[in-house]
Amino acid sequence: MIDIKQEVLWAEKQIRPYIRKTPLDYSLYFSKLANCRVFLKLENLQHTGSFKVRGAINKLLDLKPSQKKAGVVVASTGNHGLAVAHALGLLNISGTIFLPENASPQKVQMLRNYDIEMKYYGTDCGDTETYARLEAQRHEKVYVSPYNDSKIIGGQGTIGYEVFKQLEAIDVIMVSVGGGGLIAGISGYLKAIKNDITIIGCLPQNSPVMYESIRTGHIVDLPTSPTLSDGTAGGIENEAITFELCRNYVDDWILVDENKIRQGIRLVFEQHRQVIEGAAGVVVAAFLKTKEKLKNKNVALVICGGNIELNTFKDIVFRE
Repeated sequence: MIDIKQEVLWAEKQIRPYIRKTPLDYSLYFSKLANCRVFLKLENLQHTGSFKVRGAINKLLDLKPSQKKAGVVVASTGNHGLAVAHALGLLNISGTIFLPENASPQKVQMLRNYDIEMKYYGTDCGDTETYARLEAQRHEKVYVSPYNDSKIIGGQGTIGYEVFKQLEAIDVIMVSVGGGGLIAGISGYLKAIKNDITIIGCLPQNSPVMYESIRTGHIVDLPTSPTLSDGTAGGIENEAITFELCRNYVDDWILVDENKIRQGIRLVFEQHRQVIEGAAGVVVAAFLKTKEKLKNKNVALVICGGNIELNTFKDIVFRE
């Protein structure tokens, strides 16, 4: 088993000059709603608009000189790709990002702001990722996984390090879950320093792959439906190291429907004037679903990102 605490402490030293210490804002509205003390960890204010930059920088800093010289490969249509592109620029490393041919024009335009080579393959994200991995092997380059890597996990876990420095009296922390890199890093660190913290994994009902894998006892290949939480959607690699970490450290799981995710996005904008994406809306929705059980507790909600399509945000906030 990976020593997540040590991975996080090492990452904290490595990446601190490159990342923002994001606010942990007290929410009067959500606190009154649940009769507890609620704090929002605003990773939507992190560089590139999401937590992903933490893991990306930590991974790239860990590369050997020969690997940095060769450059890296990544496949992503969202936050992971943006994070790697940003980190490559900071560290003066070259890289190639593979995208499906039907990638969102808005996300493609955001990537064009960075000095990274862009290539297209296929129309399915899974096919694109498989092809990108093969290309990395063929050219002897490092493929940067979005979650299945101890350095990525350690980088994401620095959120747990920050939260505990900002609120030592934390009782519950709620985190959105896709491949599990974010919650694995946060929970592995926090459980090592305060074992009675409750870790709650939050997922959309339309893509509950990690939840079903934990429930079944092994990683499952599960068909998923479209979801506003595109940052957590999709499958999990076989033998992903995040599976065991989630099984060991996550105390509870909550699934939420699309209407509740929309409500979460809207409420955070209405009450805090923060723009958040679907994966962050999942955490808020899960909080609303379980708020009766959180009375008198100190609760941290990890607002993992704010990169939401403009038209989607307008539909949620201004047309309901």
